[in-house]
Amino acid sequence: MTEIPQLMNHFYFAEHKVIIVGLDNAGKTTILYQFLMNEVVHTSPTIGSNVEEIVVKNTHFLMWDIGGQESLRSSWNTYYSNTEFIILVVDSTDRERLVISKEELYRMLAHEDLRKAAVLIFANKQDMKDCMSAAEISKYLTLSSIKDHPWHIQSCCALTGEGGDNQKLIFATF
Repeated sequence: MTEIPQLMNHFYFAEHKVIIVGLDNAGKTTILYQFLMNEVVHTSPTIGSNVEEIVVKNTHFLMWDIGGQESLRSSWNTYYSNTEFIILVVDSTDRERLVISKEELYRMLAHEDLRKAAVLIFANKQDMKDCMSAAEISKYLTLSSIKDHPWHIQSCCALTGEGGDNQKLIFATF
């Protein structure tokens, strides 16, 4: 597993494009607004995308939250250009669709426009009964086989803020 400072080393410029992806109902938009406002915002399914700017230590991040419904996933690649960082949000309770998350992850990693992108996986919904741990998700996604992209997996709960301090630490390393 790559250490967080190493994961972020390639951010030398003042503005960075980040895409937030994952299947529908994984918690992408909730995580975006936790970053932005440090509070839970009730959301509806994202159709298309949301974009917000987050500033951490004078570094600007353009955060693109992209809808995860099956009908929208085929258009994710239209957001890849100039992306430096991928945040993949995984619903830790959705065992049945973890295989789809894995397929989408490796499809993204194979895309030419993402060849230099770092990856942060949020194992969301850790407050739910019978959720998979970050270690279980890492094993299922075979993250240890990813050699060409720096990556890190982080447990979190977007609704309670659990793991939120670690999320902030990731951005504070710039």
